Amino acid sequence: MLIKMTEEARKKLKEMMVNRAQTPRIDADVAGGCGMTVKFSFVFDEPRRNDLIIETDGIEIRLDRFTKRYLNEETHIEYSDEHGFLVGESFASSACAIEID
Repeated sequence: MLIKMTEEARKKLKEMMVNRAQTPRIDADVAGGCGMTVKFSFVFDEPRRNDLIIETDGIEIRLDRFTKRYLNEETHIEYSDEHGFLVGESFASSACAIEID
């Protein structure tokens, strides 16, 4: 898995990491059954025992296995003052089945 960040996201993340003891992570919020949607959020949280760690530009970003299965192999993180951090694109499916590994 590869995470690419815009320069704005990289700068803001490094700035925020200096002021926090918690680590950055990507979380997925899944809603619905048929017409399922997935929204990704970028949060600062305590490390968890089974976290996957992806390093990009010297920054460690954590996620769990549940979140990883909804992310693309190449995930983009952007930042703007207006919207904050944006992770990838929201995922929407019209399928009525969810694959469980």
